[in-house]
Amino acid sequence: MEPNLVIIICLLVLLSLLLAGCPIFVSLGMASVLGIFLLGGPRDVYRLPSIIFSHMDSFVLLAVPLFLLMGQILFFSGIGSDLYNAGNKWLSGVSGGLAMASTLSCAVFGAMCGVSLAAAAAIGSFAIPEMRKMNYHPRFAAGTVAAAGALAMLIPPSLLFILYGAIADESVGKLFIGGIVPGIILAFMMCGYEWIVVKRNPEMAPEKKKGVMWKERFSSLKKLWPALILIFSVLGTIYLGVCTPTEAGAIGSVGAIFIGIFVYRSLSWEKFRLIFNYTTRTTAAVMIIFACGVLFSVLLTMLRLPDKLAEFTVTSGLPGWGTIIFLCLILLVLGMFVDGATAVVVTTPIVLPAIISLGYDPLWWGIILVLNLEMAVITPPVGLNLYAIKSIAQDISMEDIIRGALPFVIVEMICLALFIVFEDLALWLPNMMH
Repeated sequence: MEPNLVIIICLLVLLSLLLAGCPIFVSLGMASVLGIFLLGGPRDVYRLPSIIFSHMDSFVLLAVPLFLLMGQILFFSGIGSDLYNAGNKWLSGVSGGLAMASTLSCAVFGAMCGVSLAAAAAIGSFAIPEMRKMNYHPRFAAGTVAAAGALAMLIPPSLLFILYGAIADESVGKLFIGGIVPGIILAFMMCGYEWIVVKRNPEMAPEKKKGVMWKERFSSLKKLWPALILIFSVLGTIYLGVCTPTEAGAIGSVGAIFIGIFVYRSLSWEKFRLIFNYTTRTTAAVMIIFACGVLFSVLLTMLRLPDKLAEFTVTSGLPGWGTIIFLCLILLVLGMFVDGATAVVVTTPIVLPAIISLGYDPLWWGIILVLNLEMAVITPPVGLNLYAIKSIAQDISMEDIIRGALPFVIVEMICLALFIVFEDLALWLPNMMH
């Protein structure tokens, strides 16, 4: 059948299924199988199970359940409260100090697990009530934690980097290291925004200034040693070349269990049941999306869409930066309607050949992609962090949560522009790895 007609039919089927309320993976998978059948007949369809198996039989993808497991263990361990208390003491007396403490706590929590929802829920469960107690505006308190939780998507270990690395055949270790500098810069940009908001509108955070002794500040750091050891056991071993990301995920999971049982003594059999239940369900969801993404990639290859897009970007006369901005705008819109994992799986096979044809580093694009998709978890209607905050702060309206989070989208856009303009800023640290 004519390829252009196949594209139209597949798009109609995909949109019809989505509008009918089918899950994204069902819609994507069925449209892809139909397209492959129309192009190659039954013989190509029979080959699909072996193609899916060959892509999913990957040592890299084994890191997905390991980091999800680690994130859930840390969520139930109570380590987040120590992170927040330490940040609160060190930032006491600073305008918007509680908001900044929440942001930095989410950043450190993200450096241990890489799961956005876990970071937002773990820190938000006590940060939001504490900010409300200190008369923070509900919108500002909720928006701060929702946006800061998204830092876990960028600061390694990141689930999206694992998926991108598996699809793009890029080093997950280098992607992890590449996310450190953008993650730190974005965290401080968020803190800067929070300071400016409180300075200009003190009614947003009219907290009472209370003196904290330096002894208390240094004492709060003593409780952070489990977090520091866990971060080093994951990122340090990857950076030093001792472990692969998958092996580091296994070490981190065991370390998180040790911390939860022997340091915090907070893990019970009931909590372990919830931890493994969530990890299994989320891993299954991610893997089935990945499998349907493989089908979609096969269809795109048969249609030669990635090659055609690459040819178009080279011959269109549009400058490289113009193409990058155009692609980022598409990702921003796409992220409003699908989760980050789906966006990575769907867009990477199409866009990556065009990025390479323009002379950009695929590693750099992976960092830009995740930076872009950070906005997806705080933009309606599918912003998952917004719903996570609503579940732990039920007295705050969804409208206030969204209004509080949206200004951080501007902050993230500025950070994204910074790393588009200064490409080497994102690459210098991973390029130091041998």
